[in-house]
Amino acid sequence: MIFVLDPVAAIAAYVADGDVMVLTGAGMSTDSGIPDYRGANGSLRRYTPMTFQTFTSDDAARRRYWARSHLGWRRFAAARPNLGHRLVARLQEFGLLSGIVTQNVDGLHQAASASAVIDLHGRLDRVVCLSCRGLSSRAGLDVRLRLANPGFDADVSAMNPDGDAEIADDELLGFRVVGCLACGGVLKPDVVFFGENVPPPTVTACFELLEASATLLVLGSSLTVMSGYRFVKHAVRQGIPVVIVNQGPTRGNGDAELRIEGALCDVLPGLVARIGSAAVSPVG
Repeated sequence: MIFVLDPVAAIAAYVADGDVMVLTGAGMSTDSGIPDYRGANGSLRRYTPMTFQTFTSDDAARRRYWARSHLGWRRFAAARPNLGHRLVARLQEFGLLSGIVTQNVDGLHQAASASAVIDLHGRLDRVVCLSCRGLSSRAGLDVRLRLANPGFDADVSAMNPDGDAEIADDELLGFRVVGCLACGGVLKPDVVFFGENVPPPTVTACFELLEASATLLVLGSSLTVMSGYRFVKHAVRQGIPVVIVNQGPTRGNGDAELRIEGALCDVLPGLVARIGSAAVSPVG
């Protein structure tokens, strides 16, 4: 890893040649109002997220999750792409990216007009049945939960990155969970919970994308979770340079050829301005 006086110029030297795989984490979406788990105010400091094992084995915990998530979804669904999402999409428009892999479950890259995004940990706007594996929309489930729980509301003290709202347990009494419309089975957000494995086809697609890339650019991720960090390790083994931009330490600091400490909203505008031609209109 090297330290440079002009970080934008240093990153541009890697990105301008193209074939860049972008890997994004929670830091990409914090400016959209979605908190992270591990930053200075990250929710892991005060909250233990739902695990797959607890969700599937504990009816009471599952009801509590859906009650909290039902309220959190309203805020989560209202989030909009920020400047960082739009600038990554602009780099893609320039033809410089081999692809985008995101650890986030918010769909904001796609909402910013990015294409061919791999959602490593799934999407919160989809719901999967654990019995028949049928997929349905979270918006549709929201309607069903509202009908099943008329008048349900609570004081939301905070929201977590998975859309789970923090509310007092005594406000969850009487909440009714609904099942799959097709088979009556247990519904789960179509996201990878803690303790759950990323589907192998998704992992394979990410590795294939990485091996076809010239650079791995990590944006806004602490890389604490192995599901994202493994791509950094694989890039190093393949001789693919790793560039990291993040506010705060990352697990991949020792693996990166270039590590830039800073907020994405401070770094990305200069990068796109340097790379883009004067004829390209600025992102608003």
